[in-house]
Amino acid sequence: MGLGVMIIGAVAGAGGAIVLAPAALGAVGFTAAGIAANTMAAGMMAAAATANGGAVAAGSTVALLQSIGAAGLGAAATAAVGSAGAAVGSVGAE
Repeated sequence: MGLGVMIIGAVAGAGGAIVLAPAALGAVGFTAAGIAANTMAAGMMAAAATANGGAVAAGSTVALLQSIGAAGLGAAATAAVGSAGAAVGSVGAE
């Protein structure tokens, strides 16, 4: 395939990833209202709390995902998700 197709794939992948990441987090239970009961997020939180003596550690994966679920993607996270989506999109367009 040509360079133009790869660029289109990269742009589509980046845009799709940025739009879908918050929706995907909400679907597994990381919501603006907190971690939803009986979801994958709740299971992750329980495991993280058990491993850390009863509390979820600040800066942990669960804490980061909940932060994104509550507030959305920040600039750095948007750039990272967009870059990953662009990489996948450009490879898929080959």
